[in-house]
Amino acid sequence: MSECYSSVFGPYIAGLIATKRASGYSYETGEYYLRRFDRYCSLHPSLTAFSRELVLGWAKSKEGENPAVHRLRMSVVRELGKYMQALGIRAAFVLPSGLHRKIDRHVPHFFTKEELTRFFGLCDSLRPWGGTPARHLVLPVFFRLLYCCGLRTCEARRLRVEDVHLGNGTIDIIGSKRHCSRRLPLQQDLLELLRIYDRRVSEIYPGRIYFLPTTRSACYKRSSIGDAFRTLWTEAGLSDGAGSRPRPYDLRHNFALANLNRWISSGVDVNTMLPYLSRYMGHSSAVSTDYYLHLVPEFFQTFREKVRSTEAVLPEVDYGQE
Repeated sequence: MSECYSSVFGPYIAGLIATKRASGYSYETGEYYLRRFDRYCSLHPSLTAFSRELVLGWAKSKEGENPAVHRLRMSVVRELGKYMQALGIRAAFVLPSGLHRKIDRHVPHFFTKEELTRFFGLCDSLRPWGGTPARHLVLPVFFRLLYCCGLRTCEARRLRVEDVHLGNGTIDIIGSKRHCSRRLPLQQDLLELLRIYDRRVSEIYPGRIYFLPTTRSACYKRSSIGDAFRTLWTEAGLSDGAGSRPRPYDLRHNFALANLNRWISSGVDVNTMLPYLSRYMGHSSAVSTDYYLHLVPEFFQTFREKVRSTEAVLPEVDYGQE
């Protein structure tokens, strides 16, 4: 039995996680739900086989459970069943796909100029706090990288000091989604901000590993960033309004929409620029970037007139957390 897990399936859980990470995946979310599944199995010690009864009991939807969470819970256990079968345990039950409830496509929150001004104004007024003495320096830069560069939250969290080149003004995103890497040029004002930040945070964490650290050797967790964003949003006196509830990831969407709005309003050929935006944001293809064309709010009428001939063939992209 694995030292980290209490159920009879502990060795297989540990093996699946190790396999995923050896393949280059962080698998943080997968590990979280597999740990929960391990505790669930420990509460049912009579079910010692990876059976249909055990797995379907775990997959049962809970009252009030978010459909996306339900899908995640099921997908990791489906992977575990496949992993066990690959090891020769043919009796391991593989949860069928498509059992989760329908997930509504999330529409990003459209930030107003006032919201962004108040949010970043509060970020810039933070002071040293508790056991994270660099928090007041890290968070303003973290959220600006999402807003100014369109980074994914995981890309900003895992950004290492060696990936940020303050001399030539570029940052390297290494092994992101689908193991893709890219180098991004920085605007001059953002570069100056990062240089000042780096000097100040280096005084607190000399020799740190991560560019945006919580300690000298650790970075923020996904949940911590979400909590920090919601706290700052509320403390800035901002409400969710009539639209979607804002999330840190929506700052990345705002980056894409702001570029599209600017191109459309200035008469730039959007179809020509989309591949550049796609590459900058780390999309595997322009198809993912095309999704944003359906979300442009401010210049929608102008957009319709400019691309009316191709509007019917724009693909409906399956929107998901990138």
